[in-house]
Amino acid sequence: MSLKTPNPCHLTYNMMERLFLLLLFCHGASSMTHSLSVYFTGSLGDRNLPEFVGVAMVDGVGVLYCDSNIQRAEPRQNWMTKLMEDDPAQIDWYNNECRESHSFFHNITEDLTLNFNQTEGVHTMQRMFECEWDEETSEIRGFYQFGYNGEDFIMFDLYSKTWIAVRAEAVITKHKWESNRAGLSHTVNHLTQLCPERLKKYLNYGRSFLMRKDVASVSLLQKTPSSPVSCHATGFYPDRAMMFWRKDGEEIHEGVEQGEILPNHDGSFQLNVDLDFSSVSDWGKYECVFQLSGVKDIITKLYETQIRTNTVPGYPRGLLIVRGVGLLLLVVVAISGLIIWRNKINDQKAPPDSEEALSL
Repeated sequence: MSLKTPNPCHLTYNMMERLFLLLLFCHGASSMTHSLSVYFTGSLGDRNLPEFVGVAMVDGVGVLYCDSNIQRAEPRQNWMTKLMEDDPAQIDWYNNECRESHSFFHNITEDLTLNFNQTEGVHTMQRMFECEWDEETSEIRGFYQFGYNGEDFIMFDLYSKTWIAVRAEAVITKHKWESNRAGLSHTVNHLTQLCPERLKKYLNYGRSFLMRKDVASVSLLQKTPSSPVSCHATGFYPDRAMMFWRKDGEEIHEGVEQGEILPNHDGSFQLNVDLDFSSVSDWGKYECVFQLSGVKDIITKLYETQIRTNTVPGYPRGLLIVRGVGLLLLVVVAISGLIIWRNKINDQKAPPDSEEALSL
């Protein structure tokens, strides 16, 4: 089975949303830590994609989506739909955020392209904010940051209540935003009050979904006889999982390439860990181990008969059914330039409540 590269002109909204979520997938957390994350990306110069896209996530699961084509926020989980019906103010807030952020992103990106003398090509502006709440200790943390063309631009430090200009061009913005004391107060209030309140309400509605444990399906996959053997786990939830190779009961690192946990379109997750096949001597001594808290380990022995491939005429082993999501990710990066940075400065940043105070 082969994967067809999608024509960017024919990307559907559902595909666009899934690909955007892949670009935005971020760090894991402890079992008692919950997060509400909101990501916005605006772009100029690529007519094949929406000019603006926004996603809200709870514990790494997409719950709301909006873009400049549909011009509204849409729930992505049944329990979120129920919450919005019970509390319409929640969807109203996200609708306003999407509309205001679209206009803000368009203006700020145009200004930056002029400041950087970049009048041609595709350019992107990213905004990401998140609050975390530890259900056991009640500790609250958060961050807020901007990126331009895939690089950090400016971010907020909660503890010092100052903006950090990551690039020299952001110094003027830093001074403007720090001089707005009301804006800084809004930022802290959003982090310590508004965002955690929303998060707790979402957790209350979605707890049965968010706190479930789904067991993974694990397979051994290989592209060609000389390619690495990929241990592929998919369909598991939550994302706090580990997978590794071991030999004779001991974990090995040489010849092993650890992949990242990525989201599936149904809210579950997937993970790959590759083993360099040239380093394998005794097949039966190797095994792949998948671990998910509260679930029995899944152990898969490395036997040639267990490796799944496709038969393609002219090839000993066919094209591998693996990393389809990764291929789509590469397509989106290539066609849109929507590169989301994920650097944090000690998790000490926080989001503002309104964009009105954030003009360059």
